[in-house]
Amino acid sequence: MRVIYLAIDDVSLPLRKNVCLSISKPTVRREPVLGPSPLDSNAPDNLAAHFYGTVLHDAGKFRMWYYACHRGRNLDWSPRHMQQIAKMPSWMIGVKEGNEVCQGPLCYAESVDGIVWTKPVLRQVLFKGSRDNNALALPHTVVSGASVIRDDADPNPARRYKMVYQFFPDQTEPLIPENGTLPSMACAVSPDGLKWTMTGMPFVNQFVEHCSFIRHNGQYIVHSQAFPGNGWGGGAYTEGTAAGGRTGVAHATYDFDRWPDLWQWAFALPEPLDPADRGADKLYDQDHLGVGAVSLGNVCVGIYGVWHNQPFGENFGKVTCDLGLVISNDGIRFREPAASPGQAFIHREISPATAVPGHEFSTILCQGNGILNVGDETRIYHGRWRNVGQKAEDIAAYYSAEVALATLPRDRWGALSIIPEVQEGTICSAPLALPADPGGLTLNADGVTGLTVELLDEQFQPVPGFAEGRIMGADGFDCPVQWKGHALSELGGRTVRVQVKMRRLGETSPRLYAMNWTFPRS
Repeated sequence: MRVIYLAIDDVSLPLRKNVCLSISKPTVRREPVLGPSPLDSNAPDNLAAHFYGTVLHDAGKFRMWYYACHRGRNLDWSPRHMQQIAKMPSWMIGVKEGNEVCQGPLCYAESVDGIVWTKPVLRQVLFKGSRDNNALALPHTVVSGASVIRDDADPNPARRYKMVYQFFPDQTEPLIPENGTLPSMACAVSPDGLKWTMTGMPFVNQFVEHCSFIRHNGQYIVHSQAFPGNGWGGGAYTEGTAAGGRTGVAHATYDFDRWPDLWQWAFALPEPLDPADRGADKLYDQDHLGVGAVSLGNVCVGIYGVWHNQPFGENFGKVTCDLGLVISNDGIRFREPAASPGQAFIHREISPATAVPGHEFSTILCQGNGILNVGDETRIYHGRWRNVGQKAEDIAAYYSAEVALATLPRDRWGALSIIPEVQEGTICSAPLALPADPGGLTLNADGVTGLTVELLDEQFQPVPGFAEGRIMGADGFDCPVQWKGHALSELGGRTVRVQVKMRRLGETSPRLYAMNWTFPRS
């Protein structure tokens, strides 16, 4: 078990003098790590592999769940599945039968290194005459948002994996009443992440388009987007009862099988002052899909879609979307780091969708359950949606999506360093109640020869024997802190603050990315 103090977390590290925060820039692979299957393959994902999905590093391999789009309907769906796709969407009118863009099913992929992926044959779904595909069998046909967690806290191995996904209700009469009339969220469990059993649809007739599903502080939390004022968000309005644009909301529960019919605001970009200028079709940046979050134990990091909006219709093809950085301590209410309000953490020009020669289509980046630490690397899997607009002929010919990867050195989302023209700086943490065995304290830092660590009590008084702690070894991710003649085991059950003093040494200026308390499991 660990408690991590990230440099970007101004709640855990609230106090500072003569230091500033800088946000890191991730490295982005230009090539996708997973794309659609060949168009002539008749695979469920022969048009698009959308990362409204998940990547886990599980049992020594990387596992991905994503949602597919394919060209032409699957005539092998059961009668009930066919009922859900009987009516062609309005934006596909005029497209010849066999060239329709069909959304779903959910699909699965595996990788040894997280870079080169295979699509295993699962034989669960009869699709265009064959079961040799990687589709997952679910009771819904039109689906998205494959958000998966491995829940080792559940004692029932049949429920080891949990998923929420978005389903779309029937498109023809007679309706299936229990599915409602709005796209919403379904819950499912699995012993292995492959064979899924749906367990409920907790928000039928409420629009839920989610992007992530986490477990944090004992709660299951789903992050999604709402469109305030149009009824799709379950009655969501901005302050002052004025409609607004895309906004991040969260649903939370302690019992995966029972979700309170309630939600909370999670994150939103500023709305225009004039209510007449607000709305999902207005020209200002909005939060697309909510927050794609990961729980690091005591804190959550997330990315959100910086949706550069255009009015619906002819201008939709001009919509672009970058990814911004946010952080949370409760897993529900997120904020941007002070150094980066409104800035793109991953810009679409750095992670563009695969281009089509002779065309200039926009890129919409999409987040999901895609953040994970592997060794000394933080990986950020995300989606690239090629926005070809809403003309049926462009959609039929060029629609596509793929999965991309950005990386950082582990937990190095941002750095605290000494401001220019100053030789020394100080950082002090919030109080932390230590367990009976306080474990060890390490720093994720560069320039460690210019750092010393002191422990204070809750009232900022020095703890005797724990001044001038030295960082042992060279720069790195896990630099241990030691105090001469004293051990942290002396402080079991005490409440302390960690104070880091930074000092320039010649041309070397230290940079602190994170601090880690690592406690033995009780």
